[in-house]
Amino acid sequence: MKTTETTNGRVPARDDRPNRQLLLLGLAALGVVYGDIGTSPLYALRECFHGPHPVPPTPDNVIGILSLIFWALTLVISTKYLLFLMRADNRGEGGILALLALLTPKHHLSTNQRRLILPLGMFGAALLYGDGVITPAISVLSAVEGLKVATPGLERYVVPLTILILVLLFLFQRRGTARVGVVFGPVMTVWFAAIAILGIVGIVRAPQVFAAVNPLHGARFFLVNGGLAFRTLGAVFLVVTGGEALYADMGHFGPKPIRLAWFSFVLPALFLNYLGQGALLLVRPEVATEPFYRLAPGWALYPLVILATMATVIASQAIISGAFSLTRQAMQLGYSPRFRVIQTSSEEIGQVYLPAVNWGLMVTTLALVVGFGSSANLAGAYGVAVTTTMVITTVLAFFLMVKRWHWRTISAAALAGLFLSVDIPFFGANLLKITHGGWFPLAAGMAVFTIMTSWHRGRKVLSDRLRGDREPLKYFIEKLATDLPHRVEGTAVFMTSRSTGTPPMLHHHLTHNQVLHEQVIILTVMTEEVPRVPAAERVEVELLPQGFALVIVRYGFMQSPNVPVALRQCEPLGLKVDLDRTTYYLARETIISTPRRSGMMQWQEKLFAFLSRNALTATRFYNIPPEQVVELGQQVEI
Repeated sequence: MKTTETTNGRVPARDDRPNRQLLLLGLAALGVVYGDIGTSPLYALRECFHGPHPVPPTPDNVIGILSLIFWALTLVISTKYLLFLMRADNRGEGGILALLALLTPKHHLSTNQRRLILPLGMFGAALLYGDGVITPAISVLSAVEGLKVATPGLERYVVPLTILILVLLFLFQRRGTARVGVVFGPVMTVWFAAIAILGIVGIVRAPQVFAAVNPLHGARFFLVNGGLAFRTLGAVFLVVTGGEALYADMGHFGPKPIRLAWFSFVLPALFLNYLGQGALLLVRPEVATEPFYRLAPGWALYPLVILATMATVIASQAIISGAFSLTRQAMQLGYSPRFRVIQTSSEEIGQVYLPAVNWGLMVTTLALVVGFGSSANLAGAYGVAVTTTMVITTVLAFFLMVKRWHWRTISAAALAGLFLSVDIPFFGANLLKITHGGWFPLAAGMAVFTIMTSWHRGRKVLSDRLRGDREPLKYFIEKLATDLPHRVEGTAVFMTSRSTGTPPMLHHHLTHNQVLHEQVIILTVMTEEVPRVPAAERVEVELLPQGFALVIVRYGFMQSPNVPVALRQCEPLGLKVDLDRTTYYLARETIISTPRRSGMMQWQEKLFAFLSRNALTATRFYNIPPEQVVELGQQVEI
């Protein structure tokens, strides 16, 4: 994908589209990008007046909280994410791992800065998995809970019905989203139109809620309520919880369609609905338990529950797909063990399905629904992970401004300070939720972070153990000229993580089998810190004497490697390979934890050994035909 350089970062040239295409992409973005933040009206305002730290629904409190909601949407989503962070893309891709990839090249950061930034970014990414299991649970629960508003006797069916919907949602993942993706945008268009209309109906009852755009009302709310107002921020934050998902999904459409959809449709619809709920509370304070559904007339409740359920399923789908994408990025960047990756679309490279991740998310999500029992209880757990990630994203953005974009430190600090002045109060207020379930996303994030750091560190230690003193490949080939081994027909591909030196597997094979194939390829697969490497730049071939060839294959962290396809791409470069007569030689290490010093604690070594044993084999990860693979095993002590 071609890109054009700007003073603030890289902006995809594909944003220069005809207006019609831009509108169609904006419509599609409604379904993929705005599902999470678009379903927040179901529970966000309710939690301010009926959550763990409720405030009385007095007129001043209602207007004050609406003011906080308006300015949270304006400063966090409109300014921070839409106008600023979307300039911080890695060749079109967004999200915290893409942001981290922009910073990790050694020439950008000092050693001490890397020691801070790398774990910080990994922890922020790990926390998104906590969000990935809570979002489907709280969204679908809050939608189905509309049944008890329509018919109180149906309350006992809320949890079973939610479980059924979520099970069907996770079972559907293997089919991919390509078939139903075309309906996501139209459904969410109807959703946003419906909540805007409900909001207008509510506003007619008390038009004075428009005063909420004045930030003085938010300031007055803090002056009057003090500590209670601060605790309420944890509920106010629920209106912006989709910000990180929005940034991560940027690569699907590009910044311009996402901004168009937000400023022209999503933001007005959201704010109108929040105003409408607030107006209803001014007239009928007793409906604070379900202000969203109370906006609708009785005849519209069941259709609204159905529409809300469809919207929350779409929101959940976007979060689950994001977890798949995040895991693939982590695998390619060396932060996660290998998992099976299934491409669900022949046209969209970003549409993938990871069975192990899917089942893990499903079991955890269902456990949350059963354990917490209601969206109100889950709201106490929701937000802690996201606000922590938002703070980390701001810190990474500061280093990006200084190190990559070469801003003056004082200018970067001023902008980052502005964002942190909003992020940190939200972060502090959400920490108060820890005893109300907020411990769960932190525990889940810490577990994922432990796996990521142990795997990343373990692979480095393993690489150092295996490196040794490799004989230069040039000398190995020269020795073959004087001590000719028996050559057999076909091609041997020796896969190695290092593109220099003679692979130990090649020495091992020649020593024990006393034979070599006519054609020998030393192949290294490298993952670049960019989302995608074009096919034209995929392979690099160096032809050597004695039928040897050195091949380097490059992929981006959003791509799935396929070695046979890469070998076929070598033909225009002078290397012809008969794939039917090719044997692949791969190393399979058995990790043994020992008391020797490796830079890892022994429990980390044991965890790494366990992860290594259970990771997807290189054969399946690189899409190599298993019947053509020879694995050479060795035990490695770390």
